[in-house]
Amino acid sequence: MSDLPSISVQISVLPSNPGVYQFYDSEGKILYVGKAKNLKKRVSSYFNKKQEYGKTRVLVKKIHSVKHIVVSSESDALLLENNLIKKLLPRYNVLLKDDKSYPWICIKKERFPRVFSTRKFIKDGSEYFGPYTSMKTVRTLLDLVRSLYPLRTCNYDLSEEKINAGKYKVCLEYHLGNCLGPCAGLQSEADYHGQIENIRQIIKGNFKGSIQHFKQQMKTLAEQMEFEKAQLIKDKIEILENYQARSTVVNPKINNVDVFSIISDETHGYVNFLQLSHGSIVRSHTLEIKKKLDETDEELLQLAITEIRQRFQSQSKEIYLPFPVLVEDNIKITLPKLGEKRRILELSERNARFFRQDRFKQIKITDPDRHVKRIMAQMKADLRLGEEPTHIECFDNSNIQGSNPVAACVVFRNGKPSKKEYRHFNIKTVEGPDDFASMEEVVFRRYKRLLGEDEALPQLIVIDGGKGQLSSALKSLEILGLRGKIAIIGIAKRLEEIYFPDDPIPLYLDKKSESLKIIQQLRNEAHRFGITHHRNRRSKEAIDSELENIEGIGKKTAEQLLKEFKSVKRVKEATIESLAESVGMAKAKKIYKSFH
Repeated sequence: MSDLPSISVQISVLPSNPGVYQFYDSEGKILYVGKAKNLKKRVSSYFNKKQEYGKTRVLVKKIHSVKHIVVSSESDALLLENNLIKKLLPRYNVLLKDDKSYPWICIKKERFPRVFSTRKFIKDGSEYFGPYTSMKTVRTLLDLVRSLYPLRTCNYDLSEEKINAGKYKVCLEYHLGNCLGPCAGLQSEADYHGQIENIRQIIKGNFKGSIQHFKQQMKTLAEQMEFEKAQLIKDKIEILENYQARSTVVNPKINNVDVFSIISDETHGYVNFLQLSHGSIVRSHTLEIKKKLDETDEELLQLAITEIRQRFQSQSKEIYLPFPVLVEDNIKITLPKLGEKRRILELSERNARFFRQDRFKQIKITDPDRHVKRIMAQMKADLRLGEEPTHIECFDNSNIQGSNPVAACVVFRNGKPSKKEYRHFNIKTVEGPDDFASMEEVVFRRYKRLLGEDEALPQLIVIDGGKGQLSSALKSLEILGLRGKIAIIGIAKRLEEIYFPDDPIPLYLDKKSESLKIIQQLRNEAHRFGITHHRNRRSKEAIDSELENIEGIGKKTAEQLLKEFKSVKRVKEATIESLAESVGMAKAKKIYKSFH
């Protein structure tokens, strides 16, 4: 645990997603498990403010490291927190250490099944749906079921022999219409099981017909002026409409399974492990593996599965994987494609991805050199370069309606802007708005100067534009004898296509790719820098022309006035005497008369 970054660095890279956090002490012992709607904000709150309770203050002093598991919703976080507390028994969790669990709806395995709520999951072949985070939702569903389908509530053994022998008599529930009397042979087993199948669909979430029934009931009650009862029915409808029948965190059908997924880059692999016991996630762990010989994801995953299962002494006989790998003969491999199992695998992949992002953020703070090296290696691979592009230059043209054509060159070193090396270019040889010729001119001027001054050339040139601008830049490199010596690409704005010389088919990088983000940042910075210079030129030209339009005032006089008074506004406000001191009385009178 000693090589971990400081607690402030660990917190700074936490995601702002719902999830569960775990605090550990310096010896690696679990201290506390908590849930959060926003992981970063919640964990930060322990350290950002003075804690009211002594127990919390002691806990904060002992925290050495933070682990987290990302989930889809607050409900999932609540369920996962409960599971982990019962599994890990953290010292500072006292409220949920008892045997209280979340409620389920059970369809009992018996001849005439009962439907009821329970907090105990018993493996006797019965069907369990849930768990639910709100008992109110369970009661609403059961009320709905009982209002639509008359079911027995007694716990008698309704075997065929006992019913035929007339052992039971109908009870009050039968006379109230809440039961159809299967105990006395008044309802067939087939009819009863038809009702159970309909109830099963309702519990799974397929209750469109039931909601329509409730709405009709609410309308009838309202017409009868039974507004309080109608409001109760309306509350049930709202709960049912917002109800989600499935949870990613817990599924009673998935029992004692290990789930593995992998996310990798040029230098490392990140393998996430979720352990499911009795349908609940009881452990999450992500292993970072450094690549030594360009190992494939299959090789890394195979190594990680063996290591993690041994470390946590897993006895699970089934594992979920994104692709097949070699494992022990007695283990069943499942490659989920759809449904609940696929969602569990996707949750594992999401946790691996978040762990990788956290590591990048930590490395960026604690080891910036490694961060830069990784980015450069990634760009070299993505852009098929011969060397890492530690020095990149990007060009962009700027002209509006053909006026004041300018160009900009921005320089990035190690993936970051080097603003002192930025350069502006006023287009000199091109008449009118001609982006291709302008690009050819500025690229030629830039690298002719670098060659003349014996300055270092970049490893990569980025041209803002498609094939046309790229071809123009290549002409200049050809004339200077640099074609093939400097890598050059063009980036088109429409779909962010990247063009290479002599290749008609563009490259499309992943929208989340760090290489593409660096190129986009270069392009945007060049555009910003060029537009700023262009506006300044237009503004200066407009000011100059306003003074030069005065009869008898030439360019030199206008420049002298601006140098003296700093702006046209101050020239307008100046007295004849102060103007005369600068340009003489004759011109001063003309200027003053023009503005007044």
